[in-house]
Parts: sequence; structure tokens; C-alpha cells
Amino acid sequence: MRQRRFFLRGLFRTLLWAMTVILSGWAALLLFHPPLPSLEGRSFTTAFSDTSHTRIGRTLASLAAAHPDRSGVVPVADGRDAFAVRKLLVDSAEISIDVQVYIWHGDLSGTLLLNSLYRAALRGVRVRMLLDDNGTDLDTFLSALDRHPLIEVRLFNPFVQRRWPWLNYLTDFRRVNRRMHNKALVVDNQVAIVGGRNVGDEYFDADQSFFFIDLDVLAVGDVVPRISDNFDRYWASGSAYPIDRLVSAPPEEALQRLSRRTQAIMQAPEARVYRKAVSENTLVQDLKNGRLSFEWVPVHLISDDPAKGLGAVEPADHIGTNMLKRIGTAKQEIELVSPYFVPTRIGTSALGGAARKGLRVHVLTNSLSATDVPAVHAGYGKHRQKLLQQGVSLYEMKKSAGVIRSALEDRGPLGSSAASLHAKTLSLDGERIFVGSFNFDPRSALLNTEMGFVIESPRLAGAISDRFTKKINPFAYQVRLDRDGNLQWEEERGGDKILHTTEPETSWRLRALVTVLSWLPIEPLL
Repeated sequence: MRQRRFFLRGLFRTLLWAMTVILSGWAALLLFHPPLPSLEGRSFTTAFSDTSHTRIGRTLASLAAAHPDRSGVVPVADGRDAFAVRKLLVDSAEISIDVQVYIWHGDLSGTLLLNSLYRAALRGVRVRMLLDDNGTDLDTFLSALDRHPLIEVRLFNPFVQRRWPWLNYLTDFRRVNRRMHNKALVVDNQVAIVGGRNVGDEYFDADQSFFFIDLDVLAVGDVVPRISDNFDRYWASGSAYPIDRLVSAPPEEALQRLSRRTQAIMQAPEARVYRKAVSENTLVQDLKNGRLSFEWVPVHLISDDPAKGLGAVEPADHIGTNMLKRIGTAKQEIELVSPYFVPTRIGTSALGGAARKGLRVHVLTNSLSATDVPAVHAGYGKHRQKLLQQGVSLYEMKKSAGVIRSALEDRGPLGSSAASLHAKTLSLDGERIFVGSFNFDPRSALLNTEMGFVIESPRLAGAISDRFTKKINPFAYQVRLDRDGNLQWEEERGGDKILHTTEPETSWRLRALVTVLSWLPIEPLL
């Protein structure tokens, strides 16, 4: 008994010492953590309103006049086309370029687009870049670009501690946990791209080992000035910090390094697919020559208030609430594509309630083997059985996707690359469709800022729905319940139906990890 008391006393002292060290370290972090810089004196700029004299403006004038209060839209599904369109639009800009994005990698595609923005500034184009600070590790190049008089770079909800960014989560979690997930590119306030893609090789289908299946929409006409106005709101928000107030001055040769890196990349064999995509893509040239065939329809821009990034927006005004209301208007069918799908109790009730009323409710998301965020799958897995019991059809995309790329893009066999779904769409009654950055999960609904288009077009809704149901479903598992209420994954292989009783293409270690994660109270963060 005496030995046990001695052991417990020693354990208590050890724990007390450990807690003292941890709390002292945290207090020191709070005490010495640098504060956010002041926003006082930050430059004030807005989108140029009169750009009708640009080549694209002159080309679109008669089309816009013939379709008042309408927007011309073209979906951009192919990853390489998505890169080519962005580069060609930047290369054709005459007055201004506004870029808003969550992730910008310093890889092949990211470097080429950075260099194109620099070259645009050299020929007199104003460039504004608003990047989320969580998805970018390009301080040297970005701060070097920012020194050009026609380029300004701002970081959304930036990390003050630049060397060890994770420390910011210990000292300022409430703010840095809120990210800007928006994706938009606006050129000359005449043409815009909005959708799900970030900037990086995996988004533009150049990474032969892994790629994202995604979707953007090219838009002209009525909606474009509203995208520019929305960009201006974010640009002037309390979360947008000029990079020169956060990052020390770059080396003098930084821009020369960017140019040399670009030249080296252009000579690399890996750049061949990009050079080919840019040389063969006619979309931008057709746009400038007035030959591009748009569908002119009502397009509504929906976007979070940038103050959401500071937690200063009521949930009733979040884009997630808007999406739930739109789901409630469906009368026949709901087709949801969400790579990160965590419906929570509220979303499960909304989708399940619609299915119980007789609506066809179809959800496509990533399987555990395909997702790049297992924690999200843990949040989704807790709601699968409830959704299926209420009549919701669930499909999970497979990881093995060399043939998926071939089927989607009508190309020959492309090897055994892995794929992950990244497109975010919501089709209602086959009449209107949402395309944008919003995932059906708590992070998009409550924490991150999001944006997208609601397009009133049965033809476009049908085409996009067809792409993500008839073409992808053969490469997805359909999740079902057996007679005892247990999960099964059904797939078609060589004309045969194969049933799996555990998550396909996964190891027991990954399944165990997801099970443990599902026990943790992390759903509001997913």
C-alpha cells in the first residue's frame, strides 16, 4: 500500500510538472507571438468599370446587347484545357487581371502561370492576387512579384509566424482555422472563370501519378461585373493583408530566378502536355474572334461575405444555409457531387427528408481509397447508414482511375494513375445547377468562405449531371445495405457485379485509423 501511494504521488508530481511546462510554453508563445500588422494605409483599388474598348470587350458588346440580363457560359471539364484557358486569358489581358484562389503550388503549372502574370504586368496590365495563406508556400516569388508597380499581392487570414506556420494554430486558432476557399479569375472585367480548381499540376491533369476530377465554368456577360464586385469586397476586407507587411524583402534576383525556372520547365519533358494543350486550345481565340458558342442563360453568383473569415457573419447568412434552402426547393430530383461530404445531422435530415418524399436523391463522393483526407471520410461514414435507410443513393468513386480519365475525355488508355473527385456541383430537377467551391461539409458551411454559380439551364444541368452520373458511376462503388443493415459496396467489373463487405482498395490500418477518427469530436472542423 505504501509503495502504491509513493507511485501515485510521483505520478501526480510528474503530471503536474508536465502541465506546468506545457502551460508555460503556451504562455510564452502567446507573449512573444508577433501581432498582425496594421491595415492602416493599405491601398484602395477596385475593378475597372469601363473595359468595353478591349478586344474581348468589343467582341462581346453585340452579344451582351442581344442577351440583356443574361450570361454566356461554357463548362471547362478537361484539366489540361482548364490550364490552357487560364494561361491564354492571362496572356491576352489588356487592362486588368484579378486572381482569387485557395491553393497555388510552385510546381510546373503554378510556375508557368506566375510567370504569365509577371509578363502581363510588364506589358502594362494591372494584376491583383488574393491568395489564401494556408495553401501557398511561395513567399519569395510572391513578394518579388509584389514589388512590381502593377502587381499587388494580398494574403487572406495570414500566418504571422512564417517559419513555423503551425504555431499560429496554437496562438490564433479561431482566426487561422477560417480559410478563403474561393476560386475565381477575372480578365479585363469581361471574362471570368469560377469553379473548383486551385492552381497545381494535380488540378490540371499533368501529374501522371495522381489527378483531380474537377469542373470550372467560363463566363461572360451580366455575371462578370458581379464577380469583380465580389473580388473587391474580399480585397478590401479585414482579412486581406498586403504581403509586404508580412514577408521581408526578397532577394534582388528573385524574379530572374522565376524566369530561369520557367525556361527550365518549358524545356522539361513534363511540360510537353501543357505546351500541346496551349497550342491546340482554341477556346480563347474563338472568344476573341467572336466564334465561341455560349449558352446565354440567367446566372446567379452566390458568395459568402468575407467577414465570415473573421467569424463575423451569422450562420443564417452563410452560403451553406443558402444551399440547404435550395435543396428544399427541389420537386423531383437532387444530384449532389461533393468530394468532401460530411452531411451532419442537418444535411442528413434534408437529403433523407427529400428522399422520403419520393424525390430521387443521388450523391457522388470519394471512396475511402480515393479521398486525400481520411478524417473527412470518418465524418461522412457516421451518416451513411442513416442516408441509405431513408432512400438516398450513395456512390463512392474508385481510386483506380486511368480508365476514368479515358472515358471522361475520350482519350486512349492513360495508365494506372490514381484519381480523386474534386468537383462540387448540385443539380436540382435537371433545371438548375450549382458549380463552385462549396463542399457539403461543416468546414464549407461554417468556417471557410465559398463562392459559385447557380446556372438556370436544363441543357447545362443535364450535360454536367450526365458527366458525373452516367460516365463516372461505372467507375464508382454503389453503397448499399444488406438484409441485416450492414454496408456493402457493389461494383461492375467485366459485366459482373462484385460485392465488397469492407471498404474496397483499403488496408486494415487505414480503416482502423478512420474508425478511431470517427470517435473524436472533430465533425465541426471537417
